[in-house]
Order: sequence, then C-alpha cells, then structure tokens
Amino acid sequence: MSAEKVREYLEKRGFGDRITRHAQSIDTVEHAAEQIDCSEAEIAKTLSFLVAGNPVIVVMSGDARVNSSKFKAQFHAKPHMIPREDVERITGDLPGGVCPFAMPEGIPVWLDISLKRFAWVYPAGGDCFTSVRIRPDELEKTSGASGWCDVCKGWQMELKTESESYGENHDTV
Repeated sequence: MSAEKVREYLEKRGFGDRITRHAQSIDTVEHAAEQIDCSEAEIAKTLSFLVAGNPVIVVMSGDARVNSSKFKAQFHAKPHMIPREDVERITGDLPGGVCPFAMPEGIPVWLDISLKRFAWVYPAGGDCFTSVRIRPDELEKTSGASGWCDVCKGWQMELKTESESYGENHDTV
C-alpha cells in the first residue's frame, strides 16, 4: 500500500519515472547500494525519530551516522529512534521502506547536508523493494522538507593540513 501511495504522490509531481522496483530487498544501505549499483554513500537513508513525543524524519547519506550532540543542538532533544514495532503505525511505511515522500501530515522531514555532495541520491519509495532516483534539490522540493540540517558524522572528508597539501611534488628552492 505505501509504495502505491508514494508512486501516486511522485507521479502527481512529475517524478513517477524515477521509481525503480527491485527484485531483491533494499532494506539496508548495503542491500540498496548493491541493487541500485551505486555507492553506499549515495543511498538516502531515512530515519524516524521521536522528539518530545512527536515524530521527525531525517534523511541522510548512507555513510553518515547521527551525531548526538549535533542532533540535540538542532532538535533540542537527544535522538531516540521510533521503536521498530511502531514505525508503520506512525509513518505509514514499513521499516526498511520509510521514505520522505507522502508522510502523514504533521511529520516534518529534514534533510542532512551529507546528501548535498551528490548529483543523485536514492531514497526508498515506500517499501523495501522500491527506490527513487532524485537530485538533492529535487528531494527538498518534492518531499516538502522543513529544511537542511547538520546532524551527522562520519561522512566528511578529512581536511588536509597545510604541510600535506604541499605534497612531495612541491619543488623547493
């Protein structure tokens, strides 16, 4: 049911041709990357949290992890995932298929900046067999996102120190 709801939602917005139905489950970042043939980082994983008793959706890069202090700074609460047994009742999607599209009214969707480094990202499409190919700016508009946030760690490129950026090919006089 949820994948059909998401298909209708995306078709109304001109994105119906971006939906792919997979033969095998995409219920984890690893499985999704294998089925889609992209890097794990390009998977737009959608996590559902409870903040002060209210659901909040955060979409982040597949290689990112939630940073508790950044999450608390953004949402003024520690991150608490919605219990697996409550995910479908609250979001309308089964675990492994939660996506930022066609969320029930009143559930805000936030996009983590870890997604902005890619031309294309791949969120689920309402179940664990459906994905959507979409650009981050399109994801923002199509999902009705509340905005961009910075609540993750583990995805940033390490900055080189000044000495490392000179490298061995730098000629000295």
